Amino acid sequence: MSQVYVSIGSNIDRERHIRSAVKALRQQFGSITLSSVYETRAQGFAGDPFYNMVAGFQTPLGVEGINDLLHDIENRHGRRRGEQKFSPRTLDLDLLLFDDVVMDENNIPRDEITRYAFVLLPLAEIAPDIKHPRYQKPLRALWHEFQAVHDVSNDTIHPVDFYWDETE
Repeated sequence: MSQVYVSIGSNIDRERHIRSAVKALRQQFGSITLSSVYETRAQGFAGDPFYNMVAGFQTPLGVEGINDLLHDIENRHGRRRGEQKFSPRTLDLDLLLFDDVVMDENNIPRDEITRYAFVLLPLAEIAPDIKHPRYQKPLRALWHEFQAVHDVSNDTIHPVDFYWDETE
């Protein structure tokens, strides 16, 4: 079994899509660890704010199998392929880490981990001591370094109260 971490984001009907994505991941993988849900401004385009979070779980699937499953979940939530990289999303699921594997052809570990607070903060929240496979630093340390050079004030990223239905 491999330990993986997946980012989850939405800025279109975001509560429904975040909740439904977590339900789909639980149905597929069973027990999962969830970060807090964070609200962030749209990055790279003018748009509604996003909800972002990270889920961690174990799986027997390989990278391609996980990516296929994530794309299937996105598609079931109305995700349209071929749109601009920075645009509104019903659901965006990205494989961030797959054990300590480095696979440049699959963007593992995902470049966005060290580029965006909305990826690094929830990842460091649930896996603070995991070392980034490329930089060999704990995620907690990477988050502290990120905070030192980026605006991470409450108006750029903040946790939100998120209601999880106990039946999900």
